[in-house]
Amino acid sequence: MAEKDNRPTVLVVDDEPTNLQVLRQVLQGSYRLLFATDGARALAIAREQLPQLVLLDVMMPGMDGYAVCQALKADSVTAGIPVIFVTALSDAADESKGFDAGCVDYITKPISAAVVRARVRTHLSLVRMDELRETRLQIVQRLGRAAEYKDNETGMHVIRMSHFAQRLALAAGCSAEWAEDLLNAAPMHDVGKIGIPDAILQKPGKLTAEEWAVMQTHPRIGAEIIGEPPSGVLKLARSVALYHHEKWDGSGYPHGLAGEAIPLEARIVALADVFDALTSQRPYKQAWPPEEAMALIQAQAGQHFDPQLVALFVPLMPELLAIRQRWAD
Repeated sequence: MAEKDNRPTVLVVDDEPTNLQVLRQVLQGSYRLLFATDGARALAIAREQLPQLVLLDVMMPGMDGYAVCQALKADSVTAGIPVIFVTALSDAADESKGFDAGCVDYITKPISAAVVRARVRTHLSLVRMDELRETRLQIVQRLGRAAEYKDNETGMHVIRMSHFAQRLALAAGCSAEWAEDLLNAAPMHDVGKIGIPDAILQKPGKLTAEEWAVMQTHPRIGAEIIGEPPSGVLKLARSVALYHHEKWDGSGYPHGLAGEAIPLEARIVALADVFDALTSQRPYKQAWPPEEAMALIQAQAGQHFDPQLVALFVPLMPELLAIRQRWAD
């Protein structure tokens, strides 16, 4: 059986066979290469083989490189594949047209072998970083799902409360990137419930003092499961898991933190989590009307919740209801 070629795949598109041969000589040692001499064939190969990168000539008969690039970006299957134009067109207007079409870089002809290798290596590294980021997000989401299997909550709950948290973060002036990271970290808030015995977690009646003490360990367990990542979504997820049951007045757990000593991400998730829990039906309770849930949250401003965040949360009600409708149980 032939050994699988695990090298990154690069599609090279040029109507001149001589140019294809030059690029073959430059790249063949490090990459699995695919070739096309016209736009239609390039699109077919890209859709079928899903290369990690496309090197694309601009001046081709029939469908030129700009049209090919636009078609790749318009197709959801190939839209994420980065395109580098390899062309003799090198003035500013040509480059601007290429970037408008969706390319990520320009290499001018006649090519330099060192430049081609460096640009291909750089953009494939970026692809790899995107893949790793996506994998990390999937791990975070799967761990969040694992916690749901131990609880009475539904998968829609973590989706809704995560979107509530993202909207509140934006309203609080956080960057769009940070708010998106919080969207992806928030589903991990109760991952520590994996470590709580089913007899306690799924008990239909009121917990005893001893059982409640065990239940209160789930934030620490969650933090231990996530570990101590230095940065990124997992670091945010650890903070959310550990601190989302702290209260503004210091009466929460596990550390009894108060006020701004509670990390912002945990204060945001606490609000989002409670609002969705109150407005959702559970085996042990009916769903509250959203207005009543919001009234309780306002009453708890300065006690359970950060009062400034509550003031920002209330005007978001139309968006919160739209999120609830989109991801209804």
